[in-house]
Amino acid sequence: MKIRPGLSVVLAAVVLAGLVVMPQTAVADVKVRVYVPAPPPPPPAEVIGVAPSHRHAWVNGYHRWDGRAYVWVPGHWAVRPRARAKWAPGRWERHRRGWYWVDGHWR
Repeated sequence: MKIRPGLSVVLAAVVLAGLVVMPQTAVADVKVRVYVPAPPPPPPAEVIGVAPSHRHAWVNGYHRWDGRAYVWVPGHWAVRPRARAKWAPGRWERHRRGWYWVDGHWR
């Protein structure tokens, strides 16, 4: 089977574009773990009001590391991605190299 010259150029361009895009996608999925030498302080008490609707779920506040100190990020109401979705809160995990953050997620 012979491929016309114009078609082979288009086919080569599509293959080359796929090779360029694929490694960038793979790199974007990599998570970098930042280790913090000290544990986070205890979370402050949060006042959780009434949900804006039955579609909302409470997402707990958390301490984030800003490179020098822990900073409190307050909790908020978020719309569930599915009807019965529950929020699994993020948490700080201890490791021999220090403390690192594990993101919360919907389940």
